[in-house]
Amino acid sequence: MSACGRAEPPAVEPAPRVMMFLGDSFTVGSGPVPPSQTYASETARLMGARPVIAGASGTGYVSKGRVGRTFQRSFEVELAWRPAPDLLVISGGHNDRRRSAARVRAAADRLLAKVRAHWPGTDVVVVGPLFMGEPPRKAYAVRDVLAEAAQDAGVPFADPMTRHWPPAAALPDGVHPTHAGHELIAAWLAAELA
Repeated sequence: MSACGRAEPPAVEPAPRVMMFLGDSFTVGSGPVPPSQTYASETARLMGARPVIAGASGTGYVSKGRVGRTFQRSFEVELAWRPAPDLLVISGGHNDRRRSAARVRAAADRLLAKVRAHWPGTDVVVVGPLFMGEPPRKAYAVRDVLAEAAQDAGVPFADPMTRHWPPAAALPDGVHPTHAGHELIAAWLAAELA
C-alpha cells in the first residue's frame, strides 16, 4: 500500500519578471524593426523578463506625435490598467528636443508622480533621449532636466547620450537603429540595469 501514497505535486516555476517599457519609436519600433525586435524586447530577454511595450512614434513627455498623446497618456491608456510590473522603464525625450526644457521637466515630474502613486512597489528607471548620431545641442537641456526629474523622484537615470554608436547601427534615415543597433542599445541598457 505504500506505493499508493500521495505523489508530490510538480514543482511550479516562478513566473518571469515583467518589464514594462514606455517610449517613442526607438522603444516601439520603426521601419523594418517591429516591437518584438527593439532594444526594449531584447533588454527584457537579456534579463530573463517578459516585456510589455507601450508608447508611439513621435511621442515624448510633451510631444504628442501623430497619435495625439504624450507619455503620460500612453501610460494611462496602455499600462495603468495592467497589474504592476517588476520594473518600468520610461525612455525618451528625443522628440521633446524642440520643446521648452521647463515644460519637459514639469511633464516628467507629473508622470513620475503618477506612476509612483499608481504602482508604489514598482521599480522605475528613466532613460534619456536616444540619438544614433551626434545629438543636437538642444537635446542636452532635455537630457539634463530628465536626469534632475529622476533624481528628485529617487529613481535611477541612464544616459545613452554618453554613448557613441557605430554608423552601421543606424537605419538609412540616420535617426533610428537597425536590428544590430537595437542589440547594441539592449546590451548597454541591460548592463545599466543589472
